[in-house]
Parts: sequence; C-alpha cells; structure tokens
Amino acid sequence: MRLTVFGATGGIGQEIVQQALSAGHEVTAVVRDPSGFAVTGPALAVFRADLTAPESLREAVAGRDAVLSGLGARKRADAGITTRLTRSVLAAMEAEGTRRLVVVSAAPVGPEAPGDGLLDRTMRSMISAVLKDVYADLTAMEAELAASTTDWTSVRPPKLTDKPLTGTYRRVVGGTPGAARTISRADVAHAMLGCLDDPATVKQGVGVAY
Repeated sequence: MRLTVFGATGGIGQEIVQQALSAGHEVTAVVRDPSGFAVTGPALAVFRADLTAPESLREAVAGRDAVLSGLGARKRADAGITTRLTRSVLAAMEAEGTRRLVVVSAAPVGPEAPGDGLLDRTMRSMISAVLKDVYADLTAMEAELAASTTDWTSVRPPKLTDKPLTGTYRRVVGGTPGAARTISRADVAHAMLGCLDDPATVKQGVGVAY
C-alpha cells in the first residue's frame, strides 16, 4: 500500500513508519523538521510541510491508499493542537479524494468497559480529571472525524509505554477492553496498521490494551 504518516517524529508515528516499511509498504512521512527524523529506507519519502496549512498537505495525501496519524498533544499546554492539525489533514484528504484514515486517540474518549471494577473506574476518573483539556481536544478531534467524508478509524489506547512490539493485545471495535491499563506505542502502531484493511473498523473507535 501507499501510506502517508502524520506525526511521524512522535513515538507512535515512528513506530508506524518503521513497521509499515518492514511490511513492504511505500511510506511518506510528513514532518515539520526533517532533521529530527532518523528513519530511513528505500521505500520512504520524507515530506516537509506546515501542518496548519491544508493546501501544503495535499501533495502528501494525493493518490495514497491510506493516511495514518500519530498527531497528539505531548503535554497539557498543547491541548487543542490535535483538533486543529487533524482538521488540516481532513481538508487535504477531502480535497484529494483520499478516504482511508486511521488516527490515535485515547481510551478515556471511548465508552467505559462493561464490568470494570471500582479501581479501574476510579483510575479512569482521576486520569480524565488531570488531563481533561487533552481529552476534550481528542473528543473534538473525533467529532471532526465523524463529520468528515473519510472512512476513519480512531484507535484508543490507555497509558502508553515504550516496551517492544508484541503483536498480542486485546482489541474491541466500538468499545474498550476491560481493565485497560497499558499498551506499548509499538503495539498501538501495530493495531493502527491492522485496521487499514479491516472494514469492521471503518467509522468506529477501537479500544486496545494488554
């Protein structure tokens, strides 16, 4: 497949690029500063762009089979950036007629898992309160997806770790795995790539966790 990856310099974005290249895909990594991007490969193109300007992104998404986004706020002060940048990606995709989009969101944006105990409900409530602006941003981002013409999927992990790829995790389309506490960035990337050709995930949130 011909794939474009936004947020390619982030932890999840770099994993998407590396795993996609290893799987034989042709990848365009969209970055603001190529000097901060260390991934290389014969099937990789690095595209420098202003992510706030949809017109500058059209070339990066034109003719692609799918787009993946690891865009997200890296700290609370960045809340709001995910919605703004995703809006630019959506505008570029819609202008070029590129339909398939898989983005990363977060577990608290999705529904509570049925049967979760008091500990998990309390932890979820506390985390949501501390990061309420970040999750409000992700909720707004998902609203933009729902209003778009794209065939989108939102992958919603709990707490992220830097542990290696396992390829083994729970996945719930339209819901959240019970006692969803952690998952590695590598496995989130794996799950996002796995959604690309899965029609059951189109226009759905997908909860993932160990």
